[in-house]
Amino acid sequence: MATSGGNGGKSVYGTGPGGQPLATHTLAVLVDNEPGVLARVTGLFSGRGYNIDSLAVAETDAGQHLSRITLVCTGTPAVIEQIKAQLERLVPVRRVADLTMEGPFVERELALVKIAATGEHRIEALRVADIFRARVVDSTLASFVFEVTGSADKVMAFLDLMRPLGMVEISRTGRAALARGTVCFCEDRTT
Repeated sequence: MATSGGNGGKSVYGTGPGGQPLATHTLAVLVDNEPGVLARVTGLFSGRGYNIDSLAVAETDAGQHLSRITLVCTGTPAVIEQIKAQLERLVPVRRVADLTMEGPFVERELALVKIAATGEHRIEALRVADIFRARVVDSTLASFVFEVTGSADKVMAFLDLMRPLGMVEISRTGRAALARGTVCFCEDRTT
């Protein structure tokens, strides 16, 4: 996965055409909540050879049948602009916002991490979890499942420390993000 911070700002893609810098962007996409919308959005990416680094989708307004897709992608400035323009042309898409460019925003991710360990590794896993404020959500005599929430960098740091302690399985939600302040990402585009 390519992220702006979790891997030192390096993308799995290297640099863009002509040595253009690659940047990671967080996009918020407001869509009609109807069958096939997510497939159309992801199809746009796969059909053009773009990768989605993170994806989170949920209904946000049942009354208006709207869902919000938060996705993270990496590309040159031209590729990011092309992605946004193509998303805006899709019929079920109501609005596209590039949170990375529109100002400060808050993003969080949740991960469930299973550790199979005994003895000192088990004790050390509990110590690391305490430092990261991760919660134990399941425990057996031979394993733990931790829930860690925070920035993508925090989640990656937690995973890096847990790997040698017996990490056997991970489930991540993808990033959820909102603009800071009074800016409202809604259909009428007002606060």
